[in-house]
Amino acid sequence: MIEVLRCGALTTVQDLGRHGYRHLGVGQSGALDPIAVRQGNLLLGNPAEAAVLEISVGPLVLRFDQDCAVALTGSGFVATIDHGGIDLLPGHVAMIAAGDTVTLSKSLVPGARTYLAVAGGIDVPLVMGSRSTDINARFGGLHGRPLQTGDKLATGLCSTNAVPAKKGIRPLSPSHILRALPGPDYESFTAQSCEDFWNQAWRINHQSNRMGLRLSGHALELLQSLELLSAGVLPGDVQVPSSGLPIVLANDAQTIGGYPRIACVIQADLWQLAHVPPGTSVYFQQVTVDEAITALVQQRRYLSRMEDSLRSALREAC
Repeated sequence: MIEVLRCGALTTVQDLGRHGYRHLGVGQSGALDPIAVRQGNLLLGNPAEAAVLEISVGPLVLRFDQDCAVALTGSGFVATIDHGGIDLLPGHVAMIAAGDTVTLSKSLVPGARTYLAVAGGIDVPLVMGSRSTDINARFGGLHGRPLQTGDKLATGLCSTNAVPAKKGIRPLSPSHILRALPGPDYESFTAQSCEDFWNQAWRINHQSNRMGLRLSGHALELLQSLELLSAGVLPGDVQVPSSGLPIVLANDAQTIGGYPRIACVIQADLWQLAHVPPGTSVYFQQVTVDEAITALVQQRRYLSRMEDSLRSALREAC
């Protein structure tokens, strides 16, 4: 059992997401950075889809009532095991003794997300095949909400097959360049707006959240007023509301929308949405469908090599 002694805003239980229910109006949820989730779980010998904690803002103070292995991935966080003052190093396994308190005080990149995986995974009920928290619909995770002080989290059966602490993985570095395809309504925008979309730096607005990244910059304009029927939307779609300022949909976004879509961020770059905090800027880089497919294939090869390497390290440790 893990007890939450102190909790900053928006720490939630997440896994790789809730898939196959968009036709029922149920969003994806899940970790904004699924690669970081896979990394943490692989380090601990967990299934790739085991639930973790997604941490946006510190401090987060946790007390463990049993021996457990943990791993931090994603953006760096100042984190220590209070008994002995041992630092938790990102991308490495750390052993927690029963009664120890772990403090995650602050993110090294304010507003970016960190993931805490524990051996056995966070054990909350499966809802529609996932343990992810859907904050908007208020289900999944722990009572369908962010964690609060006083909460207690069960963990699954702890594996002893964690990667040795001396071995680890290097977190991916976000580039803040989001590769994207022209969207279904791209040709409905003026030529100047299309050029502006690709060429200007878009600043992440402080109203951004897990539903979407709101962007500030030079407003985009349509060739003429449009009345669109609501259509299915996905994480990565870039909608342009009447303000002319784009919104990049993220995991907690609605399943349908009626705003024109100027672009769609490619799947291989969606993980970066977890690590572009308010106040920073992003650029969109236009790519072709073939380039998007190549990028996804390359990412899957990277993940496969990473899994092979970590599984090899696990076998050596046994």
